[in-house]
Amino acid sequence: MIGFYNYTVILTYLSLISSCCGIIISLSGGGHPYIGVFFLLFCGLCDAFDGKVARTKKDRTPSECSYGIQIDSLSDLVAFGVLPASIGCAMVRVSPIMRKIGESWGSGAKRGITVLFCAILIFYVLCAMIRLAYYNVSEYERQKNECGVRKFYTGLPVTSASLIFPLILLLQYIIPSDIMPMYFGTILICAVAFISKIKVVKPSFRGTLIMVGIGAVEFFLILLARLFKC
Repeated sequence: MIGFYNYTVILTYLSLISSCCGIIISLSGGGHPYIGVFFLLFCGLCDAFDGKVARTKKDRTPSECSYGIQIDSLSDLVAFGVLPASIGCAMVRVSPIMRKIGESWGSGAKRGITVLFCAILIFYVLCAMIRLAYYNVSEYERQKNECGVRKFYTGLPVTSASLIFPLILLLQYIIPSDIMPMYFGTILICAVAFISKIKVVKPSFRGTLIMVGIGAVEFFLILLARLFKC
């Protein structure tokens, strides 16, 4: 078989499997965006440690290193690009606002607004892909000219989606109105931030642990909110 299957890529593979499950559940007829977000949080957990786990193997060949970099970006595109877009599709399907638009303005207006929302989601995935490809190219060029790890990112890392969108969905249990417009506004802001030239400090290991802790809190709060609601 082609590819590599040692422990250094297990977390990346698990992230892709999780994101695919989240996409399928979100887009299925019985799916719900709040189920998809649990898979998004798990993808974020895998991403937080996949690089650190890979670097523990000191005898990696150049091919193994390059392979790990490539599949990490490909997995990130699915996990933090396509999955949040799929959650957005699920939100449109179950949104009370969309139901009211259909009842008040007719099915034609509802279809038109749905197309607009889909265009925003496509734009988001496109920006995520551009951000990941640009990072790969810039990182390759940086490593030829300097040693060590980078200290700053250019553009918002796409992995930030694993904390941003669960927080937006958590607000649904605090704000009585439908938060779908807020979700799509955040999608649009993140898309622009992905391809902007803003500088973002790369988190230290302690910072990574703090973000993992935030993700864990989001996970349990959404879980408790769903159970309490049910």
